[in-house]
Amino acid sequence: MDAMADRQFVFGSVQIVSNQMNTLLERDLKEQDLTAKQWFLTAIIQKSFDYAPTIKETAVAMGSSHQNVKQVALKLAQKGFLTLEKDEKDARVTRIKLTPKIDSFRKETQFKAANFIKNLFNGISEDEMAATRSVLEKMLSNLEKMENGGQIK
Repeated sequence: MDAMADRQFVFGSVQIVSNQMNTLLERDLKEQDLTAKQWFLTAIIQKSFDYAPTIKETAVAMGSSHQNVKQVALKLAQKGFLTLEKDEKDARVTRIKLTPKIDSFRKETQFKAANFIKNLFNGISEDEMAATRSVLEKMLSNLEKMENGGQIK
């Protein structure tokens, strides 16, 4: 195969994998009344921050818009998984604080989540994972450059 065909395959496959993962996650999260996006927002906060991040910081970490994160966070706040609080030093800034309810949710679902990840990556070697990580990091970097209007060489 030529490079263009490989690129098209990878591009399409990333879309398909994303859609199928969301579908399976939505199915598994249905009993907790969470969407995949809502779960992902809580996971990003738990894994990426050791403080209550701002909506903007969370949006950057998720690769999403401020408005999308705010809408997802508002729904999670209604469900009791987090609170939205004005920053003590700057009232224009809203911080996202996870509530203890997220800890009980995580305890209830951690086995299911670990099993999902194990099954998803079944049969993929450490070398393949390292290569995939490298490619995805480069793609993310290129997307960031494209978003900022930069030219990619």
